Amino acid sequence: MSFISKWAGLLGLLAVLVIGDQIRINRPGHKYRLTVEVTTPDGIRTASGILAVVPDRNYNRGGRTTMRGEAVFVDLGQDRGKGKNLVALLAHQQGAKLDLDDINYVALRAYGAARGNRVSFNDISRQTGIVPVQGELIPVLVSFGDPKDPKTAQLVASDHAEAILGNGYAIRGLSAEVVPNGFWPIDFGGALGEPVTRGIEAKLPWLAAPGEAAATALKAAGLPVGGGMEAREAFARK
Repeated sequence: MSFISKWAGLLGLLAVLVIGDQIRINRPGHKYRLTVEVTTPDGIRTASGILAVVPDRNYNRGGRTTMRGEAVFVDLGQDRGKGKNLVALLAHQQGAKLDLDDINYVALRAYGAARGNRVSFNDISRQTGIVPVQGELIPVLVSFGDPKDPKTAQLVASDHAEAILGNGYAIRGLSAEVVPNGFWPIDFGGALGEPVTRGIEAKLPWLAAPGEAAATALKAAGLPVGGGMEAREAFARK
């Protein structure tokens, strides 16, 4: 074997090891489908999204568990010629603080509540079935009078949705279902596995524009913003 061939082989092996390690670090620990069902005067409207939870696997353990995915946008149809909607954010309100990390543990805690015992993070990917997301596990819900205008956001109470959405509207329920990770990072659908849901920018176009539109939407809904929080992460995360 020539000197060049030997080094080419070593470099190729090194590249494989580096790529493999990056896949190990960035591969989701689990994925789950978050589904939102809303009762309307015209029947039940449903929407869902696949969210991926990635634990900290860096060698220094100096990072944190992260999320990939987007808020769930439910199109509620037209009422008196005006479109209605409900958006389940990637956030929970904790008193005077907006928490962007609790969404990582919604499926974990929902399965634990449904099973009546604690489910470990390492075991969550092996859970099956659909479980309800209730009480404090329900993320922040908002509605936009005009989805193209972040200033029209309004906070929606999960138990009094009609106050914002109108008579005949109610949150029927939220649920979580663990889905297979698939062959990440080539989980493009089908046998390869369900990809993380994308497309929120088509429904809320101001998210694609630079600036503080996401913070504007949160403030319009009366939600706390600040403390170095990245407001856009309440709507979408890469």
